[in-house]
Amino acid sequence: MSVSIEPPADICRLPRRVATAHKGDFGRILIVGGSLGMHGAPLLAAAAAFRSGAGLVTIALPRTLYAIAGAAELRATWLPLPDHDGHLDSTALPLLLAAVARADVVAVGPGLSGAPETAQLLRELVPRIDRPLVLDADGLNAFAGEPAHLAGHRKATIVTPHAGELRRLTGQTPGHDDESRRVATIDLAMRAAATVILKGHRSVVSNGLETHFNPTGNPGMATGGCGDVLTGCLAALLAVVPDELLAARIGAYAHGLAGDHAAARLGEIGLTATDVIDELPAALATLLAATA
Repeated sequence: MSVSIEPPADICRLPRRVATAHKGDFGRILIVGGSLGMHGAPLLAAAAAFRSGAGLVTIALPRTLYAIAGAAELRATWLPLPDHDGHLDSTALPLLLAAVARADVVAVGPGLSGAPETAQLLRELVPRIDRPLVLDADGLNAFAGEPAHLAGHRKATIVTPHAGELRRLTGQTPGHDDESRRVATIDLAMRAAATVILKGHRSVVSNGLETHFNPTGNPGMATGGCGDVLTGCLAALLAVVPDELLAARIGAYAHGLAGDHAAARLGEIGLTATDVIDELPAALATLLAATA
């Protein structure tokens, strides 16, 4: 069964590759993630970044996880960091800041955990990241009740909460209706000075001034790891699409379309995050084919 979804014309603006391109042209992505019991999340984000076109991906994670995680992702480079019982803490800050300086885009959050020492590290790190940024999961939870603390970041910023993470950030609990989700997304976008993707059925994408509902995706994607896949996809796109709202809309659309392709091939029941990753190149090819 094939999937035929006509992409909105205003997001069909992916840059084409030239014959003389090299890997440095498509972004050096730094993914900061992982903790004891959740080393898979940054691996999913890294795989999605590669499948979304990233040239180079470095995974920064707790040193105690490197032996197992490093063997599971052969395409990435690694930055094993000092940790406390499998959780990053502030001793990792100098090495992380040096890695940020070498990156084109930074993604923070997949699998980091809510450990207090990690949250403190993130509150010190995130305001000092001077690169385009994708913030998800525990990267957002570190700023619970304090979304304005994200507003100091001067580069493109995309945050990708689900409803629970949005509630922790702002205290609002959006309903299932489009209007309450739209209002809650705009509110967070304004308070965090960021582009927000509120994940869920018909994900809402807003920079506070312009708001869109994403038409792709299906219930089969309600499974662990799909949010990490979106994070990696967005990081890769921010490296080549300078407008953060456009990158967010392309990423949400391609992520959902990849899920639709996977569901058409396998069915919705039993769909996994790796199935979505496998379909990302085809989803992005659809957008590229429609690009003027």
